[in-house]
Order: sequence, then C-alpha cells, then structure tokens
Amino acid sequence: MKLHELKPAKGARKARKRVGRGGKRGYTSGRGSKGQNARSGGGVRPGFEGGQTPLFRRLPKRGFNNIWRTRYAEVNVRSLNRFDAGTEVTPELLLETGVISKLYDGVKVLGDGELTKPLTVKAHRFSKSAIEKIEGAGGKAEVI
Repeated sequence: MKLHELKPAKGARKARKRVGRGGKRGYTSGRGSKGQNARSGGGVRPGFEGGQTPLFRRLPKRGFNNIWRTRYAEVNVRSLNRFDAGTEVTPELLLETGVISKLYDGVKVLGDGELTKPLTVKAHRFSKSAIEKIEGAGGKAEVI
C-alpha cells in the first residue's frame, strides 16, 4: 500500500444534505411545514431552552474573573541549583530545561529553598528573599 492509494473506510465520509434543489424533498426541503425552524435564519440561539430559564442562568455565579490579571510562572530558588555555576538563567532557559511549563506573562523567582551556586538570574520579578539568596550565593538578580 502506498500513500496515494489510501482511502477512507466505506461509509466514513457522508455528503452533506443540499436542500432546496428539487428532487424528492419537495418544496419544504426537509424542514417540515411552517414554524420558526422552517424560516431562513430561523432557529433559536445557543443555550435557549424554549422560554425555560436557561441552565447558565439557573446556576449560581461566584467570584470575579479579572481578565487584566498578570500571571507569572513561579520558580523557587531551590530549583535553580540544577544549573552550573556562572550560568545566565533566562526565562527561555527555564522553559527549555522544563523548570517551568509555560511563560504566561513573565517569570517570578521566589525565595523557597537554598541556592549553592553563583548564578546570573534574569526574570521579570523577584521576591526580596530570592534576591537575598541569589546575591548571598555570589550571583546577580536582574529584572528584565
């Protein structure tokens, strides 16, 4: 079997119904006679339940979703020990080595754990304790 010989299984692909073209569908084209769904542009909006209070209005709402919030990928000082002494640690390097899984709006370094090697850490934010520990180990904390 070759790539150009591949075909979908019998019955796997079905042509869509093209209504209103004559043939055995007649003048209603499979839409029934009259009513909201028979009209062009007819039908109801998503979530409409025929006048019954829709589910999204029946369920309680809680909290506030702040769409302007800035999210930071958080990195603790202890997880920086995996890098060799003198390494310049950037958000791209953290992403590449799997320390963080996503960049979000930036990287914040937190001060949990101990740092044993001098590193140059470049991030968007630092906690005070993280700066103390990085500089205490002989490294540098640079805000990007």
